[in-house]
Amino acid sequence: MLIRDIAAGQLADGSRLPPERDMAKSLDISVGTLRKSLAELEKAGLLERRQGSGNYVRHKASPEGIYAFFRLELRGGGGLPTAKVIDVVRMEKPADLPRFGTSIDAHRIRRLRFLSGKPAAIEEIWLDASYAETITASDLSESLYLFYREALDLWITGYDDYLSAAACPEWAPKDFEIIPGSSCGFAERLSWARSDEIAEVSRTWIDSNVARYVARMR
Repeated sequence: MLIRDIAAGQLADGSRLPPERDMAKSLDISVGTLRKSLAELEKAGLLERRQGSGNYVRHKASPEGIYAFFRLELRGGGGLPTAKVIDVVRMEKPADLPRFGTSIDAHRIRRLRFLSGKPAAIEEIWLDASYAETITASDLSESLYLFYREALDLWITGYDDYLSAAACPEWAPKDFEIIPGSSCGFAERLSWARSDEIAEVSRTWIDSNVARYVARMR
């Protein structure tokens, strides 16, 4: 969550984090668990821990982490991202997708995305089938990019996002409070691999009453 907020500019360089006990309470975790995470951020060069003073953000141009590319946040700011898989299917790529990858097939992954427990968006991700013969829901982690790295040796190095509005799809689960067919925020992402080819196309329908897409430069 902190890596994502640093990458998105939600936490600016030099920002002082809340006291550790307050942070741990707000996240419903122990202070010990929080301190282990903060130590990892310090090793990554994203945090400076000053004895007797607190924890301060150290800006890096390209923070690395499993949520560094995640651009949705709650309307009030921030929000811990989690996901629930709806289904995973291997199928021939639909004609309406942009051209990507080398296979005629792709793995279609549908998920419901949450921010701090609130349903915020639904996703339809298409991963070129050349990267994996089969993928099941149980294979996936909260971050698909982390799964790509660890299981498929696929590193997403950049992306193009295109924002517009679109009708909420018929497959939207009941937990997502936008009525199918109703207009909502829409983002299409083309994700690039280290080989300079498009490995993945994703489509995200956003509940703008809950979340917003954010990109910052400071």
